[in-house]
Amino acid sequence: MSDTNTILEMRDITKTFPGVKALSNVTLEVKRGEIHAICGENGAGKSTLMKVLSGVYPHGTYDGDIIFEGKKCSFGSINDSEDAGIVIIHQELALVPLLSIAENIFLGNEQVEAGRINWHKTNAEAAKLLARVGLNENPQTPITQIGVGKQQLVEIAKALSKQVKLLILDEPTAALNDNDSAHLLDLLRHLKGQGITSIMISHKLNEITDIADSTTVIRDGMTIETIERGPEMTQPRIIKGMVGRELDHLFPEHTPTIGEEILRVEGWTVMHPTIPGRKVSEDSSFDVRAGEIVGIAGLMGAGRTELAMSLFGGAYGRKVAGKMFLHGKEVQFHSVADAIDAGLAYATEDRKRYGLNLIDDIRRNISAASLEKITSRGVVNANKEIVNAERYRKEMRIKTPSVMNIAGQLSGGNQQKVVLSKWMMTEPEVLFLDEPTRGIDVGAKYEIYTIINALADSGKAVVVISSELPELLGICDRIFTLAFGQITGQMPVADATQESLMTLMTKEREIA
Repeated sequence: MSDTNTILEMRDITKTFPGVKALSNVTLEVKRGEIHAICGENGAGKSTLMKVLSGVYPHGTYDGDIIFEGKKCSFGSINDSEDAGIVIIHQELALVPLLSIAENIFLGNEQVEAGRINWHKTNAEAAKLLARVGLNENPQTPITQIGVGKQQLVEIAKALSKQVKLLILDEPTAALNDNDSAHLLDLLRHLKGQGITSIMISHKLNEITDIADSTTVIRDGMTIETIERGPEMTQPRIIKGMVGRELDHLFPEHTPTIGEEILRVEGWTVMHPTIPGRKVSEDSSFDVRAGEIVGIAGLMGAGRTELAMSLFGGAYGRKVAGKMFLHGKEVQFHSVADAIDAGLAYATEDRKRYGLNLIDDIRRNISAASLEKITSRGVVNANKEIVNAERYRKEMRIKTPSVMNIAGQLSGGNQQKVVLSKWMMTEPEVLFLDEPTRGIDVGAKYEIYTIINALADSGKAVVVISSELPELLGICDRIFTLAFGQITGQMPVADATQESLMTLMTKEREIA
C-alpha cells in the first residue's frame, strides 16, 4: 500500500516507439504538496514520461503502473487524467488566440445553464481564478493582447478551474523573461501553500535548485537518481546525473581570431508592420567582423528579434531609414532571397514554428534554403540532397539513424542542429542566431556553443541574440545592448558584467 504522504508513484514505466525505447523501467515518486523537478537532456524521456502520466499516451501503449492517491490508474485519455485531478501544461501553450481569457479558461468546460453558456458566470468565475494566479486582466481580454508570461498564468488558471491536484509544467519559463519567470515560480510556491503538488520539467537548473523540494534525473530513458533538497542538490550534481560526466565548464574555451569588418549597420530605423507610428528599431548602429561573435542583449520587447529580421531582407516591419554595408559596400535587400544570396542567414528563435517543417524529413529541412545548389533544370537532385544532409548529420552530430526521419521526432537540441545545418548549407558570411539554445539542456547547449565557435573560427561573422546574460558573457567577444528599440551601448566581454549590461538594457529611450 502506498504511503499516504505520496500522491504519485510511477513504477517500471517502459514506453517503446518503432525502433526506439524511449523509457526503460522508469520509476518516479512524488510527495503530496511538494514541487518536484524532473531534469534530463533533450531526448532523455522527460516529456514522454509526463505524456504517459497525463493520458496523452493511453494505458495499453506502455508497460508499468501508475498509482495516484493510492489507486492504480489506467488513463485512456487526457480527459481521464484531468478527471482524476492531473493537469499538464505543455511547452507549446494550448490557448486559442482570438478567444478571450475567460473563454480559454473554460474551453471544453463551459459554464452552461439551461443549455446556454452563462457569460456572466463565466467571466465572474474567470476573474476569481485570475486573482488566484495574480493576473490583473479583464477576463474578456483576447489572448492576442497579452504576453506569453501572462498566457502561462492563464494556463494555470485553466488548470485550477479543473480542480487540479497535481499540476505538470513542461518548460514553463523557457520563453519568459526574468521578471515573468520569477513571478511564475512565486506562484508555484503559493499553490504549494494551498496543497497543490507540482511537477516541473526545466533546463534552467538555477530555477530548479531554487524552487524544487526533490529533483529526479532521467538519462537515456532511465531513472538515474532522485535528489532531495539540501546540500546535495547543486547544479554540478544535477549536471553530472544528466550527462553522465562532470561538466566543469558550461562554455567551451575559445580564443578568437578576429579579422576585417564584414557587416556594418548605421542609423537603422524600422516601423511596426501594423501599428502606425510605432518604431521597433530606431537609429540603431552596430558592426561585426570576421571571426567575431557579437551578442545583442535586451529585455523582452526591446526589439532584438525585430532588428535582426528587418535586416534579413525585410522579414519584419517597414524600414524607413538606415544603411547596411557588407565588406564596406552598401547593400539593399528587397527580399529574404536577396539577403540569403548576399550571404546573410537568420536562425529564428521559434524553431518549431518558423525554423523547421516538423512533418517533413531532416533531409528536406536541411536543404530548404539552398535548393539552387542541388537543382538542375528545376528538378532537385535527390542524391545530392541526401549526400549533403548526411554530411551535416555527421558534422553536427545530429542524433538520428537516418536523414529520412521526420524532424518533429527529434529532441530540441537535435532540431536546433538541423536549423543550423540548413543555414550552414547556404554558406553564409553573417549568421544571426536568435535564442540558439532556448529549451535545450545543458549538454546540448555545450555542443551548440562549440558549433558557434567553429563557425566563427571558419571566418564567419556571428550575431547571437539571447535573453540569458550568462550565455552572452560566456560565448561572445563583444556585446551590444538594446532598449526600447535603440542600441544603448557596447562593450568587450572582458569588461562586461550582468549588472553593467542590465544598466544599459534598461536605459530610457533618448528623445531626439
